[in-house]
Amino acid sequence: MSVAVVTGSAGLIGAEAVRYFAGLGMQVVGIDNDMRRAFFGDDASTQASLEQLQREIPGYIHYAIDIRDEAAVAAIFRRYGRAITLVIHTAAQPSHDWAAREPMTDFTVNANGTLVLLEATRQYAPDAVFIFTSTNKVYGDRPNMLPLVEEPQRWEITTDHAYRGGIPESMPIDTTLHSLFGASKAAADLLVQEYGRYFGMQTACFRGGCLTGPNHSGTRLHGFLSYLVRCTLTETPYTVFGYKGKQVRDNIHSYDLVRAFDAFYRQPRSGEVYNIGGGRFSNCSMLEAIALSQEITGRELRWRYAENNRVGDHIWWISDISRFQSHYPGWQLTYDVRAIIHEIANVGRERWVGQHEVFG
Repeated sequence: MSVAVVTGSAGLIGAEAVRYFAGLGMQVVGIDNDMRRAFFGDDASTQASLEQLQREIPGYIHYAIDIRDEAAVAAIFRRYGRAITLVIHTAAQPSHDWAAREPMTDFTVNANGTLVLLEATRQYAPDAVFIFTSTNKVYGDRPNMLPLVEEPQRWEITTDHAYRGGIPESMPIDTTLHSLFGASKAAADLLVQEYGRYFGMQTACFRGGCLTGPNHSGTRLHGFLSYLVRCTLTETPYTVFGYKGKQVRDNIHSYDLVRAFDAFYRQPRSGEVYNIGGGRFSNCSMLEAIALSQEITGRELRWRYAENNRVGDHIWWISDISRFQSHYPGWQLTYDVRAIIHEIANVGRERWVGQHEVFG
Protein backbone atom coordinates (compact mmCIF):
# COMPACT_ATOMS: atom_id res chain seq x y z
CA MET A 1 0.00 0.00 0.00
CA SER A 2 1.28 3.47 -0.89
CA VAL A 3 2.05 5.68 2.08
CA ALA A 4 1.36 9.42 2.27
CA VAL A 5 3.23 11.37 4.94
CA VAL A 6 1.44 14.58 5.96
CA THR A 7 3.06 17.12 8.27
CA GLY A 8 0.86 19.52 10.18
CA SER A 9 -1.67 16.72 9.80
CA ALA A 10 -4.17 18.05 12.33
CA GLY A 11 -4.18 21.56 10.89
CA LEU A 12 -6.47 22.99 8.25
CA ILE A 13 -4.70 21.77 5.10
CA GLY A 14 -3.09 18.77 6.73
CA ALA A 15 -6.35 17.32 8.03
CA GLU A 16 -8.02 17.92 4.66
CA ALA A 17 -5.14 16.04 3.02
CA VAL A 18 -5.35 13.16 5.50
CA ARG A 19 -9.04 12.64 4.74
CA TYR A 20 -8.62 13.04 1.00
CA PHE A 21 -5.73 10.65 0.46
CA ALA A 22 -7.00 8.11 2.97
CA GLY A 23 -10.19 8.19 0.92
CA LEU A 24 -8.12 7.19 -2.11
CA GLY A 25 -6.98 4.07 -0.27
CA MET A 26 -3.53 5.28 0.83
CA GLN A 27 -1.99 4.61 4.21
CA VAL A 28 -1.66 8.04 5.80
CA VAL A 29 1.03 8.83 8.35
CA GLY A 30 0.59 12.15 10.13
CA ILE A 31 3.18 14.30 11.90
CA ASP A 32 1.87 17.06 14.18
CA ASN A 33 2.86 18.09 17.71
CA ASP A 34 0.17 20.80 18.12
CA MET A 35 2.74 23.59 18.04
CA ARG A 36 -0.05 25.86 16.83
CA ARG A 37 -1.21 25.93 20.46
CA ALA A 38 2.24 27.16 21.52
CA PHE A 39 2.13 29.87 18.85
CA PHE A 40 -1.41 31.17 19.34
CA GLY A 41 -2.89 29.77 22.56
CA ASP A 42 -5.41 27.11 23.52
CA ASP A 43 -8.12 28.38 21.16
CA ALA A 44 -5.85 27.58 18.20
CA SER A 45 -5.03 24.03 19.33
CA THR A 46 -5.40 21.25 16.77
CA GLN A 47 -5.94 18.55 19.41
CA ALA A 48 -9.69 18.25 18.71
CA SER A 49 -8.95 17.92 14.99
CA LEU A 50 -6.46 15.12 15.72
CA GLU A 51 -8.96 13.25 17.86
CA GLN A 52 -11.55 13.53 15.11
CA LEU A 53 -9.11 12.15 12.54
CA GLN A 54 -8.30 9.23 14.81
CA ARG A 55 -12.01 8.46 15.18
CA GLU A 56 -12.87 8.85 11.49
CA ILE A 57 -9.88 7.50 9.54
CA PRO A 58 -9.27 3.75 9.93
CA GLY A 59 -5.58 2.96 10.11
CA TYR A 60 -4.46 6.56 10.46
CA ILE A 61 -1.03 6.63 12.14
CA HIS A 62 0.05 9.70 14.07
CA TYR A 63 3.42 10.88 15.36
CA ALA A 64 3.51 13.83 17.75
CA ILE A 65 7.06 14.87 16.93
CA ASP A 66 8.79 18.13 16.03
CA ILE A 67 9.76 18.35 12.36
CA ARG A 68 13.12 19.83 13.45
CA ASP A 69 14.02 16.55 15.18
CA GLU A 70 16.25 14.92 12.57
CA ALA A 71 16.49 11.56 14.31
CA ALA A 72 12.75 11.24 14.90
CA VAL A 73 11.87 12.26 11.33
CA ALA A 74 14.49 9.92 9.87
CA ALA A 75 13.13 7.02 11.94
CA ILE A 76 9.66 7.50 10.47
CA PHE A 77 10.92 7.69 6.90
CA ARG A 78 13.24 4.74 7.45
CA ARG A 79 10.33 2.67 8.72
CA TYR A 80 8.17 3.17 5.62
CA GLY A 81 10.95 3.68 3.08
CA ARG A 82 10.05 3.49 -0.59
CA ALA A 83 6.44 2.72 0.26
CA ILE A 84 6.20 6.48 0.78
CA THR A 85 4.99 7.87 -2.54
CA LEU A 86 3.76 11.27 -1.32
CA VAL A 87 4.93 13.83 1.24
CA ILE A 88 2.67 16.82 1.92
CA HIS A 89 4.46 19.36 4.09
CA THR A 90 2.04 21.81 5.70
CA ALA A 91 3.61 22.18 9.16
CA ALA A 92 4.82 25.73 9.78
CA GLN A 93 4.95 28.81 11.93
CA PRO A 94 2.38 30.72 9.81
CA SER A 95 2.22 34.28 11.17
CA HIS A 96 4.46 37.17 10.15
CA ASP A 97 3.48 39.04 13.34
CA TRP A 98 4.45 36.10 15.56
CA ALA A 99 7.72 35.56 13.70
CA ALA A 100 9.04 38.90 14.93
CA ARG A 101 8.58 37.74 18.52
CA GLU A 102 10.77 34.65 18.15
CA PRO A 103 12.80 34.81 14.94
CA MET A 104 14.89 31.75 15.82
CA THR A 105 11.82 29.58 16.37
CA ASP A 106 10.18 30.85 13.20
CA PHE A 107 13.23 30.18 11.04
CA THR A 108 14.08 26.78 12.45
CA VAL A 109 10.51 25.52 12.13
CA ASN A 110 9.96 26.87 8.63
CA ALA A 111 13.40 26.52 7.04
CA ASN A 112 15.30 23.92 9.06
CA GLY A 113 12.20 21.75 9.46
CA THR A 114 11.66 21.74 5.72
CA LEU A 115 15.30 20.79 5.13
CA VAL A 116 14.99 17.88 7.58
CA LEU A 117 11.95 16.56 5.69
CA LEU A 118 13.53 17.01 2.26
CA GLU A 119 16.66 15.16 3.29
CA ALA A 120 14.70 12.32 4.89
CA THR A 121 12.69 12.01 1.67
CA ARG A 122 15.85 12.01 -0.44
CA GLN A 123 17.50 9.36 1.72
CA TYR A 124 14.59 6.95 2.20
CA ALA A 125 11.90 7.72 -0.42
CA PRO A 126 13.66 9.52 -3.30
CA ASP A 127 10.90 8.74 -5.81
CA ALA A 128 8.18 10.25 -3.63
CA VAL A 129 6.34 13.41 -4.65
CA PHE A 130 7.15 16.25 -2.22
CA ILE A 131 4.54 19.04 -1.96
CA PHE A 132 5.26 22.15 0.08
CA THR A 133 2.69 24.71 1.18
CA SER A 134 4.62 27.91 0.61
CA THR A 135 3.13 31.41 0.76
CA ASN A 136 2.67 34.58 -1.25
CA LYS A 137 4.74 36.31 1.45
CA VAL A 138 7.85 35.12 -0.42
CA TYR A 139 7.19 38.12 -2.70
CA GLY A 140 7.42 40.45 0.28
CA ASP A 141 5.60 43.76 -0.09
CA ARG A 142 6.47 44.10 -3.79
CA PRO A 143 2.76 43.76 -4.72
CA ASN A 144 2.24 47.10 -2.94
CA MET A 145 4.24 48.76 -5.72
CA LEU A 146 1.57 47.85 -8.28
CA PRO A 147 -0.65 50.66 -9.66
CA LEU A 148 -3.74 50.40 -7.48
CA VAL A 149 -6.98 52.33 -7.65
CA GLU A 150 -9.17 53.01 -4.63
CA GLU A 151 -12.78 51.91 -5.09
CA PRO A 152 -15.65 52.33 -2.59
CA GLN A 153 -15.13 48.90 -0.96
CA ARG A 154 -11.71 47.74 -2.16
CA TRP A 155 -8.40 48.46 -3.79
CA GLU A 156 -8.08 47.25 -7.37
CA ILE A 157 -5.30 47.08 -9.92
CA THR A 158 -5.66 49.28 -13.00
CA THR A 159 -7.70 47.66 -15.74
CA ASP A 160 -4.92 47.79 -18.34
CA HIS A 161 -2.22 46.19 -16.18
CA ALA A 162 -0.67 42.84 -17.11
CA TYR A 163 -1.53 41.53 -13.64
CA ARG A 164 -5.25 42.30 -13.96
CA GLY A 165 -5.98 38.57 -13.81
CA GLY A 166 -3.70 38.07 -10.82
CA ILE A 167 -0.06 38.07 -9.76
CA PRO A 168 2.11 35.48 -11.55
CA GLU A 169 5.12 33.46 -10.40
CA SER A 170 7.42 35.75 -12.40
CA MET A 171 7.10 38.56 -9.84
CA PRO A 172 10.61 39.10 -8.33
CA ILE A 173 11.21 38.24 -4.67
CA ASP A 174 14.35 40.40 -4.15
CA THR A 175 14.86 43.92 -2.70
CA THR A 176 11.56 44.00 -0.87
CA LEU A 177 10.31 43.82 2.75
CA HIS A 178 9.31 40.22 3.40
CA SER A 179 8.77 40.06 7.18
CA LEU A 180 10.80 37.44 9.01
CA PHE A 181 8.08 34.90 8.30
CA GLY A 182 8.30 35.65 4.58
CA ALA A 183 12.08 35.22 4.71
CA SER A 184 11.92 31.84 6.50
CA LYS A 185 9.29 30.55 4.08
CA ALA A 186 11.29 31.85 1.10
CA ALA A 187 14.30 29.91 2.36
CA ALA A 188 12.17 26.76 2.60
CA ASP A 189 10.64 27.46 -0.82
CA LEU A 190 14.09 27.69 -2.43
CA LEU A 191 15.21 24.48 -0.74
CA VAL A 192 12.20 22.62 -2.14
CA GLN A 193 12.94 23.95 -5.62
CA GLU A 194 16.63 23.06 -5.30
CA TYR A 195 15.98 19.49 -4.18
CA GLY A 196 13.84 19.16 -7.27
CA ARG A 197 16.31 20.65 -9.71
CA TYR A 198 19.61 19.52 -8.17
CA PHE A 199 18.64 16.02 -7.05
CA GLY A 200 15.93 15.42 -9.64
CA MET A 201 13.22 14.94 -7.02
CA GLN A 202 9.55 15.52 -7.78
CA THR A 203 8.87 18.68 -5.79
CA ALA A 204 6.46 21.58 -5.90
CA CYS A 205 5.96 24.82 -3.98
CA PHE A 206 2.37 26.01 -3.79
CA ARG A 207 2.53 29.71 -2.92
CA GLY A 208 -0.83 30.22 -1.28
CA GLY A 209 -2.91 33.30 -0.78
CA CYS A 210 -5.40 32.90 2.08
CA LEU A 211 -5.95 29.20 2.76
CA THR A 212 -9.22 28.69 4.57
CA GLY A 213 -12.16 26.43 5.32
CA PRO A 214 -14.57 25.35 8.06
CA ASN A 215 -11.95 23.38 10.01
CA HIS A 216 -9.56 26.30 10.40
CA SER A 217 -8.63 27.23 13.97
CA GLY A 218 -8.44 30.90 13.07
CA THR A 219 -6.87 33.33 15.55
CA ARG A 220 -6.11 37.05 15.70
CA LEU A 221 -2.66 36.50 14.17
CA HIS A 222 -3.53 33.90 11.54
CA GLY A 223 -6.54 32.72 9.55
CA PHE A 224 -8.39 35.96 8.98
CA LEU A 225 -11.59 34.66 7.36
CA SER A 226 -12.19 31.96 9.97
CA TYR A 227 -11.39 34.37 12.79
CA LEU A 228 -13.61 37.07 11.29
CA VAL A 229 -16.62 34.75 11.16
CA ARG A 230 -15.86 33.51 14.67
CA CYS A 231 -15.79 37.08 16.01
CA THR A 232 -19.07 37.84 14.22
CA LEU A 233 -20.78 34.79 15.73
CA THR A 234 -19.43 35.28 19.25
CA GLU A 235 -19.61 39.09 19.37
CA THR A 236 -15.85 39.26 19.92
CA PRO A 237 -14.28 42.64 19.06
CA TYR A 238 -12.33 42.59 15.80
CA THR A 239 -9.65 45.00 14.56
CA VAL A 240 -8.98 45.92 10.93
CA PHE A 241 -5.40 47.10 10.40
CA GLY A 242 -4.77 49.82 7.85
CA TYR A 243 -5.46 50.40 4.15
CA LYS A 244 -8.97 51.71 5.03
CA GLY A 245 -10.16 48.10 5.35
CA LYS A 246 -10.06 47.83 1.57
CA GLN A 247 -7.12 45.42 1.35
CA VAL A 248 -7.92 42.50 -0.96
CA ARG A 249 -7.14 38.80 -0.53
CA ASP A 250 -8.03 35.79 -2.62
CA ASN A 251 -9.31 32.83 -0.61
CA ILE A 252 -9.01 29.16 -1.48
CA HIS A 253 -10.93 26.41 0.30
CA SER A 254 -8.76 23.65 1.79
CA TYR A 255 -10.59 21.05 -0.33
CA ASP A 256 -9.78 22.85 -3.58
CA LEU A 257 -6.13 23.15 -2.56
CA VAL A 258 -5.80 19.46 -1.70
CA ARG A 259 -7.40 18.59 -5.05
CA ALA A 260 -4.60 20.63 -6.64
CA PHE A 261 -2.08 18.58 -4.64
CA ASP A 262 -3.69 15.42 -5.98
CA ALA A 263 -3.44 16.67 -9.56
CA PHE A 264 0.29 17.29 -9.11
CA TYR A 265 0.76 13.91 -7.39
CA ARG A 266 -0.75 12.09 -10.35
CA GLN A 267 1.43 13.93 -12.89
CA PRO A 268 4.44 15.23 -10.97
CA ARG A 269 7.20 17.54 -12.17
CA SER A 270 10.53 18.65 -10.68
CA GLY A 271 11.20 21.92 -8.85
CA GLU A 272 7.87 23.52 -9.76
CA VAL A 273 6.44 26.74 -8.34
CA TYR A 274 2.76 27.66 -8.47
CA ASN A 275 0.85 30.65 -7.19
CA ILE A 276 -2.35 29.17 -5.85
CA GLY A 277 -5.42 30.83 -4.40
CA GLY A 278 -8.95 31.85 -5.17
CA GLY A 279 -7.84 34.02 -8.07
CA ARG A 280 -10.49 36.16 -9.70
CA PHE A 281 -13.09 33.49 -8.82
CA SER A 282 -12.82 33.85 -5.04
CA ASN A 283 -11.54 37.07 -3.48
CA CYS A 284 -12.73 39.90 -1.23
CA SER A 285 -11.64 42.98 0.64
CA MET A 286 -11.85 43.22 4.42
CA LEU A 287 -14.93 45.45 4.13
CA GLU A 288 -16.55 42.99 1.74
CA ALA A 289 -15.73 40.07 4.02
CA ILE A 290 -17.27 41.85 7.00
CA ALA A 291 -20.44 42.59 5.03
CA LEU A 292 -20.73 38.98 3.85
CA SER A 293 -20.11 37.60 7.33
CA GLN A 294 -22.82 39.84 8.78
CA GLU A 295 -25.25 39.02 5.99
CA ILE A 296 -24.78 35.25 6.28
CA THR A 297 -24.82 35.06 10.08
CA GLY A 298 -27.46 37.74 10.67
CA ARG A 299 -25.21 39.29 13.32
CA GLU A 300 -23.31 42.55 13.59
CA LEU A 301 -19.55 42.40 13.92
CA ARG A 302 -18.10 44.62 16.65
CA TRP A 303 -15.09 46.00 14.82
CA ARG A 304 -12.77 48.97 14.97
CA TYR A 305 -10.24 50.42 12.59
CA ALA A 306 -6.52 50.86 13.40
CA GLU A 307 -4.70 53.24 11.07
CA ASN A 308 -1.35 51.40 11.04
CA ASN A 309 -1.18 48.39 8.75
CA ARG A 310 0.76 45.27 9.68
CA VAL A 311 4.41 45.45 8.59
CA GLY A 312 4.86 44.04 5.09
CA ASP A 313 1.14 43.40 4.67
CA HIS A 314 -0.24 43.30 1.15
CA ILE A 315 -2.71 45.94 -0.04
CA TRP A 316 -3.91 43.79 -2.94
CA TRP A 317 -3.25 40.15 -3.60
CA ILE A 318 -5.02 38.02 -6.18
CA SER A 319 -3.16 34.94 -7.44
CA ASP A 320 -2.73 34.26 -11.12
CA ILE A 321 -3.48 30.52 -11.13
CA SER A 322 -3.28 30.14 -14.91
CA ARG A 323 0.13 28.44 -14.85
CA PHE A 324 -1.12 25.63 -12.65
CA GLN A 325 -4.30 25.34 -14.70
CA SER A 326 -2.24 25.12 -17.91
CA HIS A 327 -0.34 22.17 -16.44
CA TYR A 328 -3.46 20.57 -14.92
CA PRO A 329 -6.48 21.68 -16.97
CA GLY A 330 -8.79 19.21 -15.22
CA TRP A 331 -8.52 21.17 -11.95
CA GLN A 332 -10.95 23.99 -11.24
CA LEU A 333 -11.98 25.97 -8.16
CA THR A 334 -15.32 24.94 -6.67
CA TYR A 335 -15.73 27.30 -3.67
CA ASP A 336 -16.04 31.09 -3.85
CA VAL A 337 -15.86 33.43 -0.84
CA ARG A 338 -19.61 33.34 -0.17
CA ALA A 339 -19.67 29.53 -0.16
CA ILE A 340 -16.60 29.42 2.11
CA ILE A 341 -18.13 31.82 4.65
CA HIS A 342 -21.37 29.81 4.62
CA GLU A 343 -19.44 26.66 5.53
CA ILE A 344 -17.38 28.36 8.22
CA ALA A 345 -20.51 29.90 9.74
CA ASN A 346 -22.49 26.66 9.76
CA VAL A 347 -19.69 24.68 11.39
CA GLY A 348 -18.82 27.60 13.66
CA ARG A 349 -22.32 28.05 15.02
CA GLU A 350 -22.10 24.67 16.69
CA ARG A 351 -18.36 24.81 17.40
CA TRP A 352 -18.15 28.31 18.86
CA VAL A 353 -21.71 29.16 19.93
CA GLY A 354 -23.14 25.75 20.78
CA GLN A 355 -26.20 26.12 18.52
CA HIS A 356 -27.21 23.63 15.85
CA GLU A 357 -29.24 25.69 13.37
CA VAL A 358 -27.75 26.20 9.94
CA PHE A 359 -27.58 29.34 7.87
CA GLY A 360 -29.53 29.22 4.63
